[in-house]
Parts: sequence; C-alpha cells; structure tokens
Amino acid sequence: MPDGEQRKRGRPDTPAPQGAEGQQDAQEADAARRRRRAQFLRELHEAKALRDRVQPRRARAARMRQAMRMRTFRW
Repeated sequence: MPDGEQRKRGRPDTPAPQGAEGQQDAQEADAARRRRRAQFLRELHEAKALRDRVQPRRARAARMRQAMRMRTFRW
C-alpha cells in the first residue's frame, strides 16, 4: 500500500510502541471509541423514536412489513 494511503487511513508508518505506555494508549483509544459509538447509538435510537412519533403512518407500515418478514422467515 503506498504511503499516502496509509496516512489517509490514520495508520502510522512505524509500529506502535509495545511497552506499558503503548498498551495504555491503546486501551484509552478503545475506551474513547466505545464512548463515541455508544453516544452515536443513543442519538440514532433517539432520532428513530422521533421519526416514529412524527410519522406514525410510516412507522406502522414499517412495523407491519417487519412482522410480515418475521412470519415468512424460514429456518
């Protein structure tokens, strides 16, 4: 992979340090990613609930389609 593509994807050219400090940084980065993901999922759920409240006919139709898919699903 060319160097430019590596930098675009946020990957360093050199490997990360493997000491205790490197592990702690990785754990903090993972924790931050999980926090951002949890917040995103909360906001997504809230947006879907709002959409269902303001468009009840569309929400009911979507529920009916989902129920039909579940009834016709075969194992």
